Amino acid sequence: MEIRVLRYFLEVAREGSVTRAAQRLHISQPTLSRQLKDLEAELEKKLFVRSSFSVRLTDEGMLLRKRAEDILAMVDKTSEEFKALGQVAGGDIHIGCAESENIKHLAQRIRTVRERCPGIRFHLYSGDTDDLSERLDRGLLDFVVIAEAVDLSKYNYLEFPGADVWGVIMRKDAPLAKKKSIRIHDLLDQPLITSRQGLREDIPKLFGEEADRLNVTATINLVYNGSILVREGLGYLLAFDKLANTSQESELCFRPLTPKLETKLYLIWKKYQVFTPAAGLFLEELKAHYTAAESE
Repeated sequence: MEIRVLRYFLEVAREGSVTRAAQRLHISQPTLSRQLKDLEAELEKKLFVRSSFSVRLTDEGMLLRKRAEDILAMVDKTSEEFKALGQVAGGDIHIGCAESENIKHLAQRIRTVRERCPGIRFHLYSGDTDDLSERLDRGLLDFVVIAEAVDLSKYNYLEFPGADVWGVIMRKDAPLAKKKSIRIHDLLDQPLITSRQGLREDIPKLFGEEADRLNVTATINLVYNGSILVREGLGYLLAFDKLANTSQESELCFRPLTPKLETKLYLIWKKYQVFTPAAGLFLEELKAHYTAAESE
């Protein structure tokens, strides 16, 4: 498979039309159609279901789309890295981030590096730990910021100062809003919204054997979206403080869990990772300010 043809394939998959894709790619429709048929012949699989005015992906086409996106992301990142070699003044740095108010520490260091080297560009990706760690392992990200214990067998890390406080985001007119803090048993019979990672990892730790009694009505991967569900009266959101608007003007409020529960934030990178000059410069800036703990 040629990289160029994979780009053609993705453009058609995104547009849902060979005609529109050909226009965007600035090639003729017959040329594009021939390239797609050659790709199907090479893979010995049908990738599209064609109709008069559109195309849609087959199951095999969906699989190739996912693989092609990963392949092209790696190709583009590798190209960026080689262009940046020897040019500390420029380059791209890719960072995966968990949701946390303490991302401010990362932002402060980004600002400092950008002041010194305005040509360095930062690309931030949001997601849960599993998704971001997978992208880090595949080389699609340079660093990942996580809010859980670090796998010391695979990663080196820096610890950011401060910690995120666990609690519940709710409407101000919700029954539990009358409480100053929330105990675990207060939530057992309530409609609960949580992140998918929280459902898989955090809730079993928090609730223990009582986790099975929870009424989880929705899962989210961004607290902002979860806060909208809460605002519309769909339940209580288990999350970190300071990630949703709970100001005086807001319909929402935050109540911390009791006993108090906090989670630290860590920046991780792969062991023995070879960095571009830009990424190496950024890591040195981080190490100068935060607790370094490189494991051998």
